[in-house]
Amino acid sequence: MNGLGRRVAIIDGCRTPFLKSGTDFKDVSAVELGKAAVRELIARTELDVNVVDHVIYGTVVQSVQEPNIAREVTLGAGIPPRVPSFTVGRACASSNQAITSAAEQIALGMADVIIAGGAESLTDVPILFSPEMRNALVKASKARSLGERIQAFRTIRPRHLTPIAPAIAEPTTGETMGASAEKMAKENGITREAQDRWALRSHTLAAAATEDGRLTREITPFYVPPKFEKVVTQDNGIRADTTLEKLSTLKPVFDRKYGSVTAGNASPLTDGASAVLLMSEEKAAELGYKPLGFIRSYAYAALDPGDQLLQGPVYAAPVAFDRAGLTMKDIGLLEVHEAFAAQVLSNLQWFDSDEIARKRLGRDKAVGLPPEDRINVMGGSLAIGHPFGATGGRITITLLNELKRRGEQFGMISVCAAGAMGFVMIVEAAPN
Repeated sequence: MNGLGRRVAIIDGCRTPFLKSGTDFKDVSAVELGKAAVRELIARTELDVNVVDHVIYGTVVQSVQEPNIAREVTLGAGIPPRVPSFTVGRACASSNQAITSAAEQIALGMADVIIAGGAESLTDVPILFSPEMRNALVKASKARSLGERIQAFRTIRPRHLTPIAPAIAEPTTGETMGASAEKMAKENGITREAQDRWALRSHTLAAAATEDGRLTREITPFYVPPKFEKVVTQDNGIRADTTLEKLSTLKPVFDRKYGSVTAGNASPLTDGASAVLLMSEEKAAELGYKPLGFIRSYAYAALDPGDQLLQGPVYAAPVAFDRAGLTMKDIGLLEVHEAFAAQVLSNLQWFDSDEIARKRLGRDKAVGLPPEDRINVMGGSLAIGHPFGATGGRITITLLNELKRRGEQFGMISVCAAGAMGFVMIVEAAPN
């Protein structure tokens, strides 16, 4: 990795199926999904768990009962208890953060072998009480008599019983991510038809990659509790039979009168987990592993959440290219996280705009784009799904596997995240 010391190898990775929330994973926690992904990674790579130095795992909506998901995954996946582990969060780029945190430890010589990844259950989310109800419950728990317990609830009114779900809006602006996508569509001139066409493209390509095994090869079969009789082997949000006509009939969700963002051109709420094995180049050679590829560079960036919330990757890309010593012309494949079709098309528009480069980035020229047939060649999150904490790991392995299959050398990952953050990583495939 440029400028940081030792070269960081990505050995392999895998994931659970990505399933729409409330479906077959409705009774499976993020921890259990994470354990499944990590166990499969260990089995696939025939890894001696005694050589693992660290486990780093990402998640967004944390469990109240299991706040350090990385530790629970470590203990539940058969990794020795002596192996330390920690959880990271960077919104939709949380597993990217896990991977780069691992890379930094390896590059600096602090570790040789790290498992990184992330998991999310958007079915199993914590629901909170109102502050008034919470305070009453705490007071009642300390009561010494029945009368004191009753007294603790004396001021509670029906409105205080309303549960509070995890926030879906930016705390600084109050604007939801979907509303932000609507804003980007309007300001960048992204039409409803263009969004629907991109969504159709995502489903069509993902369906083809599922049919021919390119996507399913990264998936571990998952036996569904409690009976463990049903086994899930592929993502369930991909619609091979969707059409532009079907997508065009869906109503806008966030701006019902003038909007263009619909359930069809937005990523669905999804449950799933991913896991990636990283090593120093030297340790990989010592242990006899042939890496999938190497981390060439990466960059994080951010902008004002009141601006175009999901354009962070545009700010990160030129920095990542500078650090890699490469340009977009070197990129064989580009993987862009698809939160919304409006966001993808806005990101691509800005990547290719010299005006944006000058006005926004202080640079003379845009980073540019590869041909469209090199972008999200197996579809993306619109079809495959988006478990917040797991998507970055999925994209990393999807890209490296396809680079290897095609014999391409360099690939680029682009991920937008809540809080107006963005991530870009340049990876280099190992020679075939």
